[in-house]
Amino acid sequence: MDFRLTDEQALIQETAIRFGKKWGPRMEEIKKRTIAEGAFPDEWWRDFAAAGFTGALLPEEYGGSNMGMAAMAIAMEAMAGQGCGSALVMLTMMDALCILRAGPDEARRRYLPAIAKGEMKMAFAITEPDAGSNSFKMRTTAVRRGNEIVLNGTKTFITGVDVADRVLVIARSMTSAEREEKGLPKIAGFNVVIVDPKAKGFTMTELNTEGIEGLKQWTLHFDDVIVEQLIGEEHQGIVPMFDVLNAERTLATASAIGMTDRLLDRACSYARERKVFGDRAIGSYQAIQHPLAEIKSELEAVRLLFYKAAVLFDQNAPPQEIGPIATMAKYLAGELAIRAADQALQTHGGNGFDRDYGLIQSFVDTRLLRTAPISREMILNQVAEHVLRLPRSY
Repeated sequence: MDFRLTDEQALIQETAIRFGKKWGPRMEEIKKRTIAEGAFPDEWWRDFAAAGFTGALLPEEYGGSNMGMAAMAIAMEAMAGQGCGSALVMLTMMDALCILRAGPDEARRRYLPAIAKGEMKMAFAITEPDAGSNSFKMRTTAVRRGNEIVLNGTKTFITGVDVADRVLVIARSMTSAEREEKGLPKIAGFNVVIVDPKAKGFTMTELNTEGIEGLKQWTLHFDDVIVEQLIGEEHQGIVPMFDVLNAERTLATASAIGMTDRLLDRACSYARERKVFGDRAIGSYQAIQHPLAEIKSELEAVRLLFYKAAVLFDQNAPPQEIGPIATMAKYLAGELAIRAADQALQTHGGNGFDRDYGLIQSFVDTRLLRTAPISREMILNQVAEHVLRLPRSY
């Protein structure tokens, strides 16, 4: 085991930090523009692509840099540490990984070069109004009609669809009743498909949610939408589905760790300078020091678990091996980010509520990580059942 970054990984980290320092001060402006105008800034995405990050997970034959998940995770962590994260990066990268792993070759040739060049952004749709964390309860269908697969149903809390070029959708290839009638197992009868948000029959309704890193959330409505591409094998979408979910949780952890790093740095910088009683900075008080030291200690532990999940991807470990590590890392990183936001604000005292300090919004940004992309309760359920082999509780 070697717990140090390789020279290549260190270079990737430095590149991501430079990118973050360049764009971090402009991210609030970018978020406001994205929400107001419904367009993600092309200049940001082009610069991100030019740094080689859009092709990080893709092999050279598709125009990628083949850096791997560990490198991508390190880059996203470093960017988030500079206040320069974007959920659109996570969504596009995890969709790209799903296409790469599941195929078919036609889909790889069709989408991956465009993603690698920074010419395509993607969204991801799995959640439904009556099937939040229970994916097996979903009702949206992607059913074959002759030579076409047709999508019908509803998805909700779908991020960034208005600025995405394509959407990866998880749907049933048959209804639950049909699956049961055929005597098929619970995991059968799913399709992973790609659709164009401008396709006929595809409409969406904006939700009144707080923006996720400047991106809106939507309810999607599919009325006989012709699917552009099937990913993986028909009726066998469960494997690519878990591939994409594990990637999502790993990359979400990268953002959480980066946020925690940034909040910790902000708190410590303020504590070194702020003086209230005499000439001693408040950072000399153990009441300020100890909570920050605890967060730093836990951050280093979470980072190791996070890197383990990313490395397992690069070693082509099966989804059932990656899953528990990725979900546990996401759980710990999300909870720690919330504590970091709380402690950073507490360290700043009244100034923490001043919008000019930029801390109060961190409560929304970090609190989201307790709920999405998978809630802390569902993670603990999964760990209890599948890792500890305790009786199913739900």
